[in-house]
Amino acid sequence: MLFQPSHIPLPERLRPRNLDEYAGQRHLVGPGQVLRRVVEEGPLPSMILWGPPGVGKTTLARLIGEALERPVFHLSAISSGVKEVREVIARAEGQGDAILFIDEIHRFSKAQQDSLLGAVEKGIIKRIGATTENPSFEVISALLSRCQVYVLEALAEEDLQYLLDQAFARDEWLQSRKLDVVETEALFRLSGGDARKMLSLLEITAQALPVGATLDNAAVQKQAQQKIARFDKGGEQHYDIVSAFIKSMRGSDPNAALYWLARMVEGGEDPKFIARRMVILASEDIGNANPTALVLATNAFQAINLIGWPEGRIILAQCAVYLANSPKSNASYLGIKAAQRKVQDTGDLPVPLHLRNAPTKLMKGLGYGANYQYSHDGPGNFAEQEFLPDALSGERFYEPGDNPRERSDRERLRKLWGKRYGY
Repeated sequence: MLFQPSHIPLPERLRPRNLDEYAGQRHLVGPGQVLRRVVEEGPLPSMILWGPPGVGKTTLARLIGEALERPVFHLSAISSGVKEVREVIARAEGQGDAILFIDEIHRFSKAQQDSLLGAVEKGIIKRIGATTENPSFEVISALLSRCQVYVLEALAEEDLQYLLDQAFARDEWLQSRKLDVVETEALFRLSGGDARKMLSLLEITAQALPVGATLDNAAVQKQAQQKIARFDKGGEQHYDIVSAFIKSMRGSDPNAALYWLARMVEGGEDPKFIARRMVILASEDIGNANPTALVLATNAFQAINLIGWPEGRIILAQCAVYLANSPKSNASYLGIKAAQRKVQDTGDLPVPLHLRNAPTKLMKGLGYGANYQYSHDGPGNFAEQEFLPDALSGERFYEPGDNPRERSDRERLRKLWGKRYGY
């Protein structure tokens, strides 16, 4: 009998049935580790599971609920508002120690997060949130302080191999394909540590191959290329398209920047993620060649929080075009990298005495602050003196870029510091 592919995707068919079958995150669920102890001994805290896509956040929440025999209510931050939150809390009340799992909690607004506070404080629910974004930035402090944050890691190759072995051992349809698995490198590489993505790619490759065929890197790569045109905000395409967007703006191509922005908008990308990347680019790649770029990018990020979709796409488009058309300089970025390397090489060099603060008589007696020259007392608000540790005197980290603004900076630095720093 030839089995037909199930309408249930392979990642769903292979969800682990208990923590012993769970792949990865041994630092959390291994013997004696914190979440294993929660299941075996209690008590269950409200928690946030923070990690990249496809590493088992939803599965872990479900397994915890099943192991503790608690009712689990599920909300998606994408499709749920304050009304849905309150309805679920009302249903959970009276059921005793219910668990509310909120997927993509970083997409909840402040009002939505506020609506959870009372129930968490009263113990009506234990909240488990899942997020791919840093909860320090995305979760309100009042809620964050009432939760433990556990960091999940991308799956290692040995974890992916375990899942692959489980797939062929447990899934009847895969077994019916009788595939000769001779190479797994492409499966592992293209998944990027994402279990869901690897198993989905395995399934579409197995569907495309005849019974008894060889599953190798070429077969996997062929299926991946056919699927790659669609934006996948939770997998490798997420990072590839964001990379293309950033590089288009860095490369001063507003047309390409708008195209990749449109791909993300149509794919349902988080607008705050897009805006945040533009703030970084405004400083890293434009810098002081056009300082207004950082002002506009920061304002765009703030405006997105006020406006949301769909009008927010216009704000993002305006900012992307402005950044693409701006003169470019990575001088500040290179400067801080060079300075950090020097710190790593030389360690904690002492601050020159004349630059030290001297709030006490003892410090003044030791020479703290002695011979410091107040810059505003000098001609042109400048007084030449040493500001680096003695061992680094004359060390140059900042190289102005070749653009009108920074050419002016270089000329000024040449007049002030030409002799000392060699500008």
